[in-house]
Amino acid sequence: MHRDLIGMAQRLYDTRSRSKRTLETLVDGEVGIYVCGITPYSPSHIGHARQAIAFDIIVRWLRKSGLKVNHITNFTDIDDKIISIANEENINFLDVANRNIDDYFEVMDLLNVIPADAYPRVTETIPGIIDMIKNLIDKGHAYSSSDGVYFEIDTAPEKYGQLTGQTLEMVREGAGGRVSETGSGKKNHRDFALWKIAKPGEPYWPSPWGNGRPGWHIECSVMSLQHLGEKFDIHGGGSDLIFPHHEAEIFQSECCLNHDPVVQYWMHNGMINVDGEKMSKSLGNFWTIRDAISKIEPLELRYSLINAPYRQPVEFNDTILQDSSSHYHKLLSAYGEGLSKSGKSDWNDLDFLQTAELNFSNGMDDDFNTRVAIVEIQSVVKYLREKLDSGSDKEISSAVSWLSEFAGNVLGILPEDEEILANIERIEGERMRLQDQVIDLLSQRKIARQNKDWGRADLIRNQLNEIGVIVEDSPKGPVWKLK
Repeated sequence: MHRDLIGMAQRLYDTRSRSKRTLETLVDGEVGIYVCGITPYSPSHIGHARQAIAFDIIVRWLRKSGLKVNHITNFTDIDDKIISIANEENINFLDVANRNIDDYFEVMDLLNVIPADAYPRVTETIPGIIDMIKNLIDKGHAYSSSDGVYFEIDTAPEKYGQLTGQTLEMVREGAGGRVSETGSGKKNHRDFALWKIAKPGEPYWPSPWGNGRPGWHIECSVMSLQHLGEKFDIHGGGSDLIFPHHEAEIFQSECCLNHDPVVQYWMHNGMINVDGEKMSKSLGNFWTIRDAISKIEPLELRYSLINAPYRQPVEFNDTILQDSSSHYHKLLSAYGEGLSKSGKSDWNDLDFLQTAELNFSNGMDDDFNTRVAIVEIQSVVKYLREKLDSGSDKEISSAVSWLSEFAGNVLGILPEDEEILANIERIEGERMRLQDQVIDLLSQRKIARQNKDWGRADLIRNQLNEIGVIVEDSPKGPVWKLK
């Protein structure tokens, strides 16, 4: 029988405690999760895909485990880079943000990422941001200056370094990250901007401290608290956000609310490395999501990005993509053949599939280990392939159903059944159309090989390739399939 997933101990790695902790939610049976979203100044890249897919699977598994999940992801739709691009193109900054947000939704849909429950935007949150800044000033944690408002680090030194382990003395010059160039109004170089006075030609909002816009860090503090309350369960994002962004959020939120922790668990996904180096535009190894899906299928890309546990960096290169492609197409092929031949049936009375479920679930319960999950997917694909050759309809349909649940519903790497069946029908029609031609060419190739006319044999193989046919030589003779 199925293992009862509801109430199982879910352990996750908490960056703040630097340890795996059992998930204990603030409200029984419910979990609130805020994930830092994109700054939409350009089309989404595969780093965005890695984060979105990682947290999509985390949310999927939490829901399968019986929890009601409230998943929030933001858009930072005002930013120096957005303003710069808008000025270059002589358009409104929101036009830049909106076109890239539209791109984000389009590619995320292709990658089978379930939409978040809400997508707050900075530009829609300005009143709340101003209120939090007022609160921090009133409590003595922030001060206004000629060029804006700053958070004063020295008013809460005990909170520094909770995610990074750094002390104030260890911090480098310019700790404010994106806001390190806000000017000379800081009391201390470690202080970071909460409100930035607008420069000529910049968009702005009125405030008690002058026309301007929010600093980077305050934005996520306000958006997360507005949607999830004064305490919530999980805050996620890329590991590149740990410092300074998430460290600054801890300062702001906890000093404003006078309690800690505001966030119970901090989760961070690893980055993308391309050919062993961190992906960056300056290195010329930058991939947008559309770049990637022009070369491989969107769900194939999703498969490749979950081959490593979410906290680990993902290596992105031709070798890894080829390996992922091979395994992914084995999954699609076996699943499609099984679905077409035998359909689906309950799998809970088959020992092999029960064991696979247990291994899969144990992996996902141990900090959402998708590598363990993928290994179990591959083992069931192998089992299904064997049963397609010599098994019963019950064994085939059970394995198909298992893959539908775990590869499809949990990992999100299967297309819809209707799409798979339609593709099988299309391929079969194409096979029938080409069959006589292929048989004739293979016969000619056989004769050429018998006569050791290797040039003629290669020429025929090229002809087959041109009509979309791949030939694989086996001990039983040549086997052909469509590309």
